Amino acid sequence: HPQIEGSSDLFAVKFPYKIHPIFDNYCDTILLVDKGEKQVSSTVGHNLMHEHPYAEQRFIQANENLSKLTDILQNGNIKEFINLVESEALTLHAMMLTSNPYFILMKPNTLEVINKIWEYRTENNSNICFTLDAGANVHVLYPENEKKDVELFIKNKLADYCQKNQYITDYVGLGAKEIKS
Repeated sequence: HPQIEGSSDLFAVKFPYKIHPIFDNYCDTILLVDKGEKQVSSTVGHNLMHEHPYAEQRFIQANENLSKLTDILQNGNIKEFINLVESEALTLHAMMLTSNPYFILMKPNTLEVINKIWEYRTENNSNICFTLDAGANVHVLYPENEKKDVELFIKNKLADYCQKNQYITDYVGLGAKEIKS
C-alpha cells in the first residue's frame, strides 16, 4: 500500500504509525458457527477473484479502505472502525456470492449472530462489531472496556448459535515478525 513503506501483497509488515489507545487491548472472540470443511478453500476463493467481473473495483475499494483504516487506527474513531470492518467483511462475502462458480459461505446462524450483534449494539450503545472469516464463523470485536458485558452477551446469547456452544476468546498480538530462514 502506498501509505505503508515496505508493504507488500505477499507478506505482512508492522503497522508503522502510533495506534490510538482504544485499539491497544482490543478483544476478538471467534464464534465457531460451523467447524466443518468449507464449501470452497481460501486458495480457490482467492483465485476466483482473478476473473471476477467486479475484481478491479474491489481492489480499488480495498486500497481505499486500507487508507481509511490507517487513519482510523491513529485517530481512534471507533464508529468509523465499526462501519469499515463490517462493510469490508460483507463485501468479501458478496464477492463470493457473485463469483462464477458462486458460493454462499455464511450459514443461517452466521446471519442470526450478525443480527444479534446489531441489536445489542443499538440497545446498549455498544461498540461491538463483527468481521467474518472465509466461511461461516464470526469474529466479535470489541474494546476492552466493554469486555465484561460483551463476554456475558456472547456466553448467554451468541454461544447458542455456535457448534457445541464453542467459541475462542483472543486478544491483540504483537504484530508481524520477519522469519529468518
